[in-house]
Amino acid sequence: MILMLPNIYKGDYRLLALAPLALIVLSLLFIPTIKMGVDFQGGTLVTLSLDKSVDGDALQAQLQEEGLDAKVRVFETAVGCRVEIEVPQSEDLVRAEELKDEFNALVPEVSQLEVLAYRNSSYEAEYRFKKAELENISDQLFVLAGMDRSEMNITGTNELQKKFSEAYSEVYRSYQRSISEPINKHVDYLSISVQTVSPVLSKHFIGKVGDVVILSAILSVVLVFLFFRAIAPSIAVLTGAFSDIVIALGAMGLFGIPLTLPSFAALLMLVGYSLDTDILLTTRILKRKGSPRDNAHDAMKTGLTMSITGMVAFGALFVLSILTHIPTYYEISAVALAGLVGDMFATWGINAVMILYYAEKRRGS
Repeated sequence: MILMLPNIYKGDYRLLALAPLALIVLSLLFIPTIKMGVDFQGGTLVTLSLDKSVDGDALQAQLQEEGLDAKVRVFETAVGCRVEIEVPQSEDLVRAEELKDEFNALVPEVSQLEVLAYRNSSYEAEYRFKKAELENISDQLFVLAGMDRSEMNITGTNELQKKFSEAYSEVYRSYQRSISEPINKHVDYLSISVQTVSPVLSKHFIGKVGDVVILSAILSVVLVFLFFRAIAPSIAVLTGAFSDIVIALGAMGLFGIPLTLPSFAALLMLVGYSLDTDILLTTRILKRKGSPRDNAHDAMKTGLTMSITGMVAFGALFVLSILTHIPTYYEISAVALAGLVGDMFATWGINAVMILYYAEKRRGS
């Protein structure tokens, strides 16, 4: 069913760009307040199922008294109470990860020099220098793990590597104990789910996200330009997509939606949706006969019908996320809804104005 709407492009249609531009400026103010989720900043998310409700503020205060810097959220569901405890990344664990990377990068060289020094004394000085560097890295990790090196019988690189691995495991277990012991002391739970993202994995996620963003931007630019074979329409289409993402990010900052893998996936989906509506609009205006303003109005009726259909679908998912308190559903649906609203403003307020101005200038209107 196509919506029946008045033609908003009659008269000075350039004024239509004011509202989305204001929305973009407002969004830019909130983007710096976006919080990184566990996926990207590292840390641990503990989810507990309880048979009775608890006071979230009181539980958070109790955990902090035990030395656990945690953020507690409590949800009431149809099957009981659910508690989410988010713990930031341990500085000791972050440092242990850094030392592990340094150790693993150096140990092959030390092992090779150890063999060469055994065969040829001319390599002895270089071997001792590199070995001392490797031992210094190990000593730092032993301190973090609370291990005394003087009590260890380390005679070669292989033994050092084994003890280093044990020390790293102890640092990780200590981090886990610092979380589990306070929770077990103050909460009687029916079931528990623990999601831990290490510093290495969070860096990996961030790197992959950067690669995806760059690759998608390049492909979008190339494909849009090849489709229209003109600079102005291509810029207009990409401006609409960029505006959608800015508005969605602004909504994330305003409503406290963290940047996680699910919310990032929703942002990528919005890029595709925005390109779809923008290309629909641009094709209708530039490749159909008749008045560009009437063609823009016709495209708007089709595009808004698509947008409303999408909003109904994601609105249902949003309601489901509120009832079930499933963070993944909430993050995807909330970002998608914000982006779809932003797409309505950006496509029919910014993109349409740019394409109409280009089309009428080209026709000499």
